[in-house]
Amino acid sequence: MRVGNKYIAIVNQKVAEELDLRAADRVDLKIGRRDLTAILDISEQKELGDNEVGLFAETWDKLKVKRGDRITVKIAPKPEGDKYIKKKLEGHELSADEFDTIIKEVVDDDLSDIEMTYFVSACFCNGLSDDETADLTRAIVKHGDQLKFHHKIVMDKHCIGGVPGNRTTMLVVPMITSLGYTMPKTSSRAITSPAGTADTMEVIANVVNDAKKLQKIAKKVGGFITWGGGVDLAAADDKLIRVRYPLKLDPEGMLLASIMAKKHSVSANNVIIDIPMGEQGKVKDKKAANHLKKRFLTIAKLLGMKMKVVITSADQPIGNGIGPVLEVEDILKVLKNDPDAPKDLRKKAIMLVSELLYLSPDYKLKSSAKRAAKKTLKSGKAYEQFMKIVKAQGEKKVPPIGEFKMVVKANKPGKVQKIQNKFIATIARQAGAPKDPGAGVVINAKLGDKVKKGSTLFTVYFENDDRMKYVKELKPVKAYTIN
Repeated sequence: MRVGNKYIAIVNQKVAEELDLRAADRVDLKIGRRDLTAILDISEQKELGDNEVGLFAETWDKLKVKRGDRITVKIAPKPEGDKYIKKKLEGHELSADEFDTIIKEVVDDDLSDIEMTYFVSACFCNGLSDDETADLTRAIVKHGDQLKFHHKIVMDKHCIGGVPGNRTTMLVVPMITSLGYTMPKTSSRAITSPAGTADTMEVIANVVNDAKKLQKIAKKVGGFITWGGGVDLAAADDKLIRVRYPLKLDPEGMLLASIMAKKHSVSANNVIIDIPMGEQGKVKDKKAANHLKKRFLTIAKLLGMKMKVVITSADQPIGNGIGPVLEVEDILKVLKNDPDAPKDLRKKAIMLVSELLYLSPDYKLKSSAKRAAKKTLKSGKAYEQFMKIVKAQGEKKVPPIGEFKMVVKANKPGKVQKIQNKFIATIARQAGAPKDPGAGVVINAKLGDKVKKGSTLFTVYFENDDRMKYVKELKPVKAYTIN
C-alpha cells in the first residue's frame, strides 16, 4: 500500500454518503491486476457521475489508466501504525517493533501528512524516553540506505547550530581523513540561516550523490562532505522534518533521533557533538546544555557509539565570512595557513579534531592528539586532502564574491560588547545568501575589540544591488552593541 499525498481519487458527494466514505479515507483502486491505495477527496460539483471516479495525474499515471477503464473502488484498511500513533498520543511508551512499523509506513508513503503530524505531536507532547529515542533511531536507519565500512574506526561530527560562519565540518573532515581515518559526513542545507554546510561545500564541489557513489568516494579518499537530502540515508527523517517545519515542532527525542540516525546510517562509531551555548545560540544556558549532553551520551551508549560532547560559545559569529562563497574563502585560508585566516575558526577546528582523535585508542594523551591536529594543518596535508575530496565529488569553479557592497561603520567609539547572531544572519539572508552564493557578510570587529567612530564593523556583499535597500531598512548597525 502506497498512499502519501500524491495518490488521490475523487468521488461525488452522493456516492460518498452511500458508501459511508469521508474525505481523507483510504480507498483501494483496482484495474485488472493493477492496484493502488489512494487518499479520497469528495467533490460537491456535478461533473462526476455516480459511477465515475476522478483521479489526480499521479494516480492516473501510476495505474496506467485509459479513459473508459473500469475501476473497482473499495474502502482500504487503515495502516497498522495508526494504532501505535494513537497509543503514543495517549501517553504510553512505544516498543521497538511499534516504532519500526510507523517508520516503515512513513518511508513507504503509507501514512498521510495528517498521520505523520499526529505522530510528531504525540512525541512533542509526551516526550520520548532514552530507550524510545534509541529505538526510533534504529528504525529510521533500518528503513533507509546505509553505508557500511569495515574499518574499526569511523568518525563523524554534528553541531546543534545557531552560530553564523561556524563552518568547522569543512576543516574537520579533511584533517581527520588526512590522518588515515574514515569520515563520511552528510550535511544539511540552510533553512533559516545564510548557509548550511551543504550550501557552502556546493560552491566548490558537487554535493548531490547517491549511496553507491559515496561508498566509492569514501573508499578512495577516506571521506566526503555531501548533502544529506541528496541520498536516502535516514529517509524517514526528511519526511518527518517536512511535517515538523510549519509549526517549528522539535520534539527533543525526535531531534536527537534525527541527529543520531544520520551518524548511525554511515556506521559512525566515534562521534563528537558540538553544542554552542549562550544568549545568542539555540541552547541558552548551561542547564539546558548539560541536559542535552547527558541525553546524547546515554543514547550513544545504547547505540554502541563512543561519543564526546563539547559545549562551546555561541556569543558571536565564528570565522569572518557568512554566506557560501565567503565561508569557502575562510576555509581555504585556514587550510593554506594564510596569515589572514580567521584564528577562531582554526582554533575550534583543531579542538574538535583533537577531541575526535582522543576518542580513538591511537592517542593516549590529549596533547599528542592536539599536536597531530596542528601538524596536519601546518604541513599542508589537510589542504591536499580537502582538494582530493573536492575532486572525488566533482570540483567546481568557485563563483566570485558579490560585486556590490555596503560598509557598516560604528556610530560611536568604544568596545564591542555584544553581536546579535540572529540579526547578522538576517542581514546576510537579506543580502541574498544562500541563494546568491556570493552574497553575505564579512565580520571586521569581534567581541572585545576597541573601535573608533567610523571604524568598519562588518561589510555586506550583494550580487544584486536591488537588495541593498532591504538591508538599509534593517538599520544593520543595530547588530552591534558598543559601550
